[in-house]
Amino acid sequence: MPGPLRLFPQIKGGEQCGDPISESWGVTKMMSFVSLLLVGILFHATQAEQLTKCEVFRELKDLKGYGGVSLPEWVCTTFHTSGYDTQAIVQNNDSTEYGLFQINNKIWCKDDQNPHSSNICNISCDKFLDDDLTDDIMCVKKILDKVGINYWRVPILFSTSPSSPSSEIFSSITIALFLYLLVF
Repeated sequence: MPGPLRLFPQIKGGEQCGDPISESWGVTKMMSFVSLLLVGILFHATQAEQLTKCEVFRELKDLKGYGGVSLPEWVCTTFHTSGYDTQAIVQNNDSTEYGLFQINNKIWCKDDQNPHSSNICNISCDKFLDDDLTDDIMCVKKILDKVGINYWRVPILFSTSPSSPSSEIFSSITIALFLYLLVF
């Protein structure tokens, strides 16, 4: 009649580990592995999704060339709009922008703040805050079809926010032009 079921019944050389310390160590080792595995899975599932440039490049491959926009342009656009953060939310005076692409709740999606949204993408805005970019990309394609890439480029180029990179560039150009006119 076979003995009790053991998780790790043998050690090097085929010897049986019959002592309780060896058996409990095997169980402890297995439990530690399972615990670490669960922590790793749960930790990844609860993290905010701050993507890297390479991850954005991979995730947006379906947008390559769509609407005449290259993949590197998309990577640059998402960096300037959200900093590669899928959970980015920007509050404006009368609207809010959501997710990696900063999709506006006044026209493209619907939320509690703006219940009378046009909701052209027919989606709840909070769907743009998860790490599944499928619905984001579907809405981005609708935006491209209706408005084009300028939906993202105009705010970047003409931002009046004092902390935006574009306002710093315009300030530098203005100062340089002023100094040029003073000298000549």
